[in-house]
Amino acid sequence: MSRPARRVPATATAPVYRVALVSGANRGLGFEVARQLSERGMTVLLGARDLDKGLQAARKLAGAPGEVIAVQLDVTQQDQVDTLARWIEVTYGRLDVLVNNAGAFYDPAASPSGTAIAPVRDAMETHLFGSWRLCSALLPLMRRHRYGRIVNVSSGCGASTTDSASCPAYRVSKSALNTYTRALASELEGSGIQVNAVCPGWVATDMGGPGGRPVTAGAAGIVWAACLSEPLTGGFFRDGQRISW
Repeated sequence: MSRPARRVPATATAPVYRVALVSGANRGLGFEVARQLSERGMTVLLGARDLDKGLQAARKLAGAPGEVIAVQLDVTQQDQVDTLARWIEVTYGRLDVLVNNAGAFYDPAASPSGTAIAPVRDAMETHLFGSWRLCSALLPLMRRHRYGRIVNVSSGCGASTTDSASCPAYRVSKSALNTYTRALASELEGSGIQVNAVCPGWVATDMGGPGGRPVTAGAAGIVWAACLSEPLTGGFFRDGQRISW
């Protein structure tokens, strides 16, 4: 049985001016999350491993209510994470929303016994350790104002109640991310920083392939968690509804 998301006392009034960072945001789900956050008036830092692709993506969102700025970010590189954290501190002095969206390694044809260790290690490096790096580097900026929304983009296939042999690297790394989400939420309870995992569902993107639902629908659940006014932390959600870990 899953533990319900904990309700925590509100400790700060949400700021009028908000800065958000979305990793893996130059295309697909991350791009749509960046677009929806900018439509809410946030300044959005659009993280991309390839800065040129990030700049192209940011230009597509020119004219949105919130400014969108491309930043180079490979979540597997500690030096890039540290450099970006310092830049955000100097430029804005705060970070209100962190969406750990960078991801890959979805391989339905793979099996646990036939998968080499290398792709599993790479999946862990991106999904778990990449999210961990960003949280550790950017939490001081959230603690400073006692306000933050951390959203770890996960997947229902990483739930412990799901039985399947497909996508083992993806599945195991997302399950680990879920565990980290719960541990971090427990540590930060009462701090004004809320940490939740969100499953966007099967979305029609380059990674998810055709047949999924519109990317706008998958992104909406992530944006909901990024903009929570209700004091919920330590939960796993899809479309704003709690699901089993």
